[in-house]
Amino acid sequence: MKRDAPAKALSHPSNSKAGRAGARSSSVRWCALLVVAASLAAIAPLPPDVIERMYSTGVYAVMQPLVTSASNAAPFALLDVLLLVTVALWLLFGVRDAASVNWWRASARIAVRSLAWAAAAYLLFLGAWGLNYRRVRLMDRLPFDAAAVNSRAAVRLAALAVGRVNALYTTAHEDGWLTPRAIDPALAGAFERALGELGLPRGFVVARPKFTWLDPYFTRAGVSGMTDPLLLETLVASDVLPFERPAVVAHEWSHLAGIADEGEANFAGWLTCVRGSTADQYSGWLFLYGELARALPPRDRTTVASALAAGPRADLAAIRDRLTRHLNLRVSAAGWRVYDSYLKANRVDVGTASYGEVIRLALGVRLATPF
Repeated sequence: MKRDAPAKALSHPSNSKAGRAGARSSSVRWCALLVVAASLAAIAPLPPDVIERMYSTGVYAVMQPLVTSASNAAPFALLDVLLLVTVALWLLFGVRDAASVNWWRASARIAVRSLAWAAAAYLLFLGAWGLNYRRVRLMDRLPFDAAAVNSRAAVRLAALAVGRVNALYTTAHEDGWLTPRAIDPALAGAFERALGELGLPRGFVVARPKFTWLDPYFTRAGVSGMTDPLLLETLVASDVLPFERPAVVAHEWSHLAGIADEGEANFAGWLTCVRGSTADQYSGWLFLYGELARALPPRDRTTVASALAAGPRADLAAIRDRLTRHLNLRVSAAGWRVYDSYLKANRVDVGTASYGEVIRLALGVRLATPF
């Protein structure tokens, strides 16, 4: 029995044009929706206590252990892969547009797509980590004595830091530090204790330190580390010295615990170190001395520095040499300007000056266990 071949549907040019026009209209609508959603999310006046309760100690505290545990399974930085795939797809779609339509239409499509992707990335950033910028500040959560923050107290704390690094130097260097990509169990345990002292939830998963393809930028801009805000990884510059690493890693782990403010992360990282092993303590006190030395008046700085022993003095010189060896002043200045704008856009009013907030917190916060 012979069967007739099915009739082929005829397409009309106007139908194809209408379909393409409909697709373009749909893309524009999606772009507009994403941009509006991102704009509303950026300006939404959500109270810090709501963010604290619903997100930072709620959704984020549940999500972070899962995401970081997954990213820890990869020996490389997943952020590198994400950036590579995103750039490759953006270029691929751009080339396709340039080959299929005229230059003006291709430019319009690329602009709309870029805007939509940027808006989507911002929404993903807020949901994955960025809302922590809007949580309750540590200074508002912990017992804080503003009267204790003064120049004389800063000089005393700097002298204490000098005494600690002098006393810890020999044992710390004899004990040594773990390999750059290993999680230090002592530091991880100290981090858990520090979170408890700061009144934060425990149970956050620490990340294995990783190197990244962004390392050339890190070394030229003077960046020691970074927290991947999407995949919740800890990225550390390859030239960070062993005795710097605990302070750098603890700072980034503090970000993983939802402490977004840089000064607060410095404080939590320092507190983690001083609750850790001898080597960790040395790293923490050496870091705090560096912060204090920059803040003290020249005369007080000279007086305090004169008490440094030869070992810590040599380590501080090695840090200065590391920072200047590959530093590109133009790259560094441009990078910090961008980061300053980024912080201010995320409601950190003082921008990169927030790094120095660690001194106010170290002087003013009243901890149950003295350091």
